[in-house]
Amino acid sequence: MNMPATALADLRKDYKLASLGKRDLAADPIVQFNKWMDEAIKAELPEPTAMNLATVSAQGRPSARIVLLKGCDERGFVFYSNYESRKGRELGESQWAALTFHWVELERQVRIEGHVEKVPAAESDAYFKSRPLASRIGAHASPQSEPIGSREALMARVAAATARYGILPDGPPRPAHWGGYLIVPERVEFWQGRRSRLHDRLVYMRQFGGWHIERLAP
Repeated sequence: MNMPATALADLRKDYKLASLGKRDLAADPIVQFNKWMDEAIKAELPEPTAMNLATVSAQGRPSARIVLLKGCDERGFVFYSNYESRKGRELGESQWAALTFHWVELERQVRIEGHVEKVPAAESDAYFKSRPLASRIGAHASPQSEPIGSREALMARVAAATARYGILPDGPPRPAHWGGYLIVPERVEFWQGRRSRLHDRLVYMRQFGGWHIERLAP
């Protein structure tokens, strides 16, 4: 049953769990992010590493989807994907992307904008080898983002890849069209929900090799 538009307009929540000020922040956004990620994991959120990845085509058309963060260090934020997928093509065209984490239970968001580059092949190889066998076979079998006739057609491709690679002692090697991306941040915003929509928003902006922090109006 469709919910009336007036009912949707009436849905709201007042945020009240915490506050965020400059004195609460680390000097480096990666350090601050890892602190919040640790708190999200300790809170046993269902998918703390889930993030919205936004890309844009050469024609300026945006698209977004949820992917999983697989690494965060002094370089930036790492995830893995099919290089020939829609997101892979768009990342190759613009070489810029945006990420958003939304930890509903903690009333927090983190927004990241940055330059995109592929991680070194050895790093992609190591992560690919750590994945479950079925996921590695799936990376070979699925032509991600391309039309496919049916579920049965997909499973036939999986069966063929299993027959080819499943008997190998180390399983399938990483396909050339699959690997990691690194988002090198230029701007990182930390958002803490507050009462009456007067949220705390603190943003890091990369300047002259360091980071400048400002408060933004909610």
